[in-house]
Amino acid sequence: MNDLSIVELRQYTLHPGRRDELIELFDRKFVETQEATGMRILGQFRDLDDPDRFVWMRGFRDMESRGRALTEFYVESETWKVHGPAARATMVDSKNALLLRPVNHDSGFPVTSSKRPPIGAGALPRSRLAATVCTLIEPVTDKFRAFFQDHVIPLLKAAGAAPLAYFETEYAENTFPQLPVRTGEHVFTWFALFANDDAYDTHVEYLHRSVEWREVVRPELQTHLNDAPRQLRLAPTARSLLR
Repeated sequence: MNDLSIVELRQYTLHPGRRDELIELFDRKFVETQEATGMRILGQFRDLDDPDRFVWMRGFRDMESRGRALTEFYVESETWKVHGPAARATMVDSKNALLLRPVNHDSGFPVTSSKRPPIGAGALPRSRLAATVCTLIEPVTDKFRAFFQDHVIPLLKAAGAAPLAYFETEYAENTFPQLPVRTGEHVFTWFALFANDDAYDTHVEYLHRSVEWREVVRPELQTHLNDAPRQLRLAPTARSLLR
């Protein structure tokens, strides 16, 4: 998956009690049909801290192919014409979308040989994906990239949360304006995968006890941020590729 230079992180606020309805429809109708246009559906998730939030990610080779793929799916495909109204009916807001690019050649999601479970699969993974979203005061600098590489990553690894991938804001013009994305922000985000809830809790406790994290890394990180980092604690759906 590291040939994907553009990733969308999408967070949807749903009407109360309708998340499972959207997930069932998405996993059944919107995975293969989107990928047929050339994009890659990376993962679909329940937000464990908000019962009415659905989070998902998709990737593209570049911004030009993104525009073509989204036009083909949302404007031209029978799938969206038939099933789009039902999906939209579950949503309160679908505009919380970040357009991201890998920080460097090696920081995108790694290539995986895993196969997506088939349509109709119902077994839910025990794994958890943590997405840490930082809003910076200014665009990501070489100094910040070096700080993350030299100080943050080693500590995250020691805490059992080596970043699976990390990204920064893609500032290119939205090539499919019918779907808005967040603009005017400088975002840096990383993703870590945990085997289960216990592994995630162990990671959090490690950072809580770490003097280096509390007194060195976190204070330095905060000097670059507009606000405290926000972490999404995500449970993969039955058909999520990231799991």
